[in-house]
Amino acid sequence: MKLDARLGLFVTLVAVFITCLIVGDITGGKLTSVHMFGREWLFSVGLLAFPVTFILTDILNEFYGQKVTRQVTYIAFAMVGLTFATIYASAAMRWSSLSLSPDWQGVKPHDFDVVFTQATRIQLASMVAFLVGNLIDIKAFHVIKKYTGERLLWLRATGSTAISQLVDTAVISALVWGTKITLSDYVTVVVTSYVIKLFAAIVVTPIIYGLHELLERRFGIEPVHATEADDTPSAKARDDKP
Repeated sequence: MKLDARLGLFVTLVAVFITCLIVGDITGGKLTSVHMFGREWLFSVGLLAFPVTFILTDILNEFYGQKVTRQVTYIAFAMVGLTFATIYASAAMRWSSLSLSPDWQGVKPHDFDVVFTQATRIQLASMVAFLVGNLIDIKAFHVIKKYTGERLLWLRATGSTAISQLVDTAVISALVWGTKITLSDYVTVVVTSYVIKLFAAIVVTPIIYGLHELLERRFGIEPVHATEADDTPSAKARDDKP
């Protein structure tokens, strides 16, 4: 079976979305920081991958509708779960005697555990925060589009991300750090991470416009109209050409 251009594009968007989500979760245990305004601002390096998920959530929402985007969100959530289940199943398997020898130059048990299994709390928290945040993003995008129509793509893209990522950041920070840090440090982590996410959402707005134009002109896909029902996406070609 040969995929047509529209289906091939959809598969590609979903694949990139899930890849960036998984990479962001796996690398999220590393904290980095920037020094600004006389203080150190902490944030997770997982933020490098997550802006791509912002872009693709908006593109999927715009062209395929709420129902499809929610389905993609549930699939992505399940794939992250499958990834971590596989990682922990791998961690539970015994190490070969070769890898336990002092002169072994490959991955050792401690190295594997530090990289893959030491951030369990962060990984689980990230899954919960992603699911909650993305569902809010999808709904907020639809509500804004309902009131603005086909105009102001930047508003529904940035606005929905601004709302959802505030919730996402507050949830994941609370689940990860709990009572391990002071309220002041919690606020610092939330504010820093949120500002970075919001800045990323603003910066990628031209990319969203570029992809929007590409999908309409190159692939002939029409956006879902604001007046259409949630479960009746209108993403279809203007003609039969791929």
